[in-house]
Amino acid sequence: MSLQPGDALTSHNFGLQIDGVMVEYLAEVSGLSLEQDVIEYQQVSAQGVPVVKKMPGVQKAGTATVVRGMTQSKAFNDWINQSVRGEMSSARKNATIMVMDYQNNPVKRYNMRNAWCSKIDTSTVKAGEASALTESVTITFEELVIE
Repeated sequence: MSLQPGDALTSHNFGLQIDGVMVEYLAEVSGLSLEQDVIEYQQVSAQGVPVVKKMPGVQKAGTATVVRGMTQSKAFNDWINQSVRGEMSSARKNATIMVMDYQNNPVKRYNMRNAWCSKIDTSTVKAGEASALTESVTITFEELVIE
């Protein structure tokens, strides 16, 4: 049974696809946003009244930060390494943050075109600590399409 009319998505079930292949389930996604320039155009109407119009401009590139448990995901690690080494011909990929309902059915997609990893931070490693290790990865993209 999928979402019923009026049901909201929950924030606990989502993952990352790279070129259409699910490579990682994530702990957190932040900073995912879509922005474009606004063009303001002023003119005078036939009646001599000033008119201000606003039009959409160029969509801006963006970034998103994903947090994942430190795993052995080969595809994700390879993508990070290609990006860090500057191998942009293979590092630029189409990536998707996919939000799923409580039965793991995809219900919303944030498609990032020509995405690559620009930063990685690892969690603090501390002797005697009983917590999961995580990595925060900043993904830079040229275009965001929401489905």
